[in-house]
Amino acid sequence: MTALVLAALSGVLMAFQGTLNSALSKVIGLLEATFIVHVVGLGVTMALLVLQLGRGDWQQMGKASWYTYLGGFLGVGIVYLVVKTIPKLGAAAATTAIIVGQVSTAALADYFGWFGLKPVPFGIWQGFGLILMAGGAWLLLSPRQ
Repeated sequence: MTALVLAALSGVLMAFQGTLNSALSKVIGLLEATFIVHVVGLGVTMALLVLQLGRGDWQQMGKASWYTYLGGFLGVGIVYLVVKTIPKLGAAAATTAIIVGQVSTAALADYFGWFGLKPVPFGIWQGFGLILMAGGAWLLLSPRQ
């Protein structure tokens, strides 16, 4: 249950982050806001590491597969695209589209066991859930009355 609450909190933070990043981009520019967001994130992470809050082992870096380091590259794309779409769609519509994309891709990653994940079966009920979620997204994205 704790993990679900933390995951939901992550969603709350993502919605705020996208909205704040979008507001910043209106002032300084899209790519500039993407850069600043990552610089600030780097600073926060460095402070946490200086405070010795990390529990990892830097010496193990060479043992990770090359593709596991693409997260930083993807992070730039994520922030850039979120900042670009929120002003056009609104926070709710953009976040809904993001979630549908995330869950659909996550279902594929689970099913095929991508990147070392344990494969998770995908059945009719999961498919129905994706269809319902996409339908809900369509309703949220439809023109307002």
